[in-house]
Amino acid sequence: MERHAVIVAGFGFRAEATLASLQDALASAQHGQAQVTRLATPRDKAPLVERLAEAMDLLLVAIDPDALRAAQTATKSAFSLKIRQTGSVAEACALAAAGPGARLLTPRHISHDRMATCAIAEGFA
Repeated sequence: MERHAVIVAGFGFRAEATLASLQDALASAQHGQAQVTRLATPRDKAPLVERLAEAMDLLLVAIDPDALRAAQTATKSAFSLKIRQTGSVAEACALAAAGPGARLLTPRHISHDRMATCAIAEGFA
């Protein structure tokens, strides 16, 4: 069975974030990286990222809380640790959606309005 590389952009964001916040964080994280093939975010935050996935014609992977907590992130945000029990929601989402053995291509990048973060991971499906 042939396996294909998947490049996942994971997102974390505040309730006040906009589609523009997500796009800005993605542009920052993706700079110089391979084209993203999937998007990922926590299951309870999926509606906003779904709009971006539709606009980009990409699959959205909704990540459950257990998968967020299990991911080993490169960065540690006190806020993310308190609220989601992970060092970086964006990194955890990207890694979880990229599958077992995934690796981060970029740690989280923060949108200019500081409302969203995006990290990119690579895995195989």
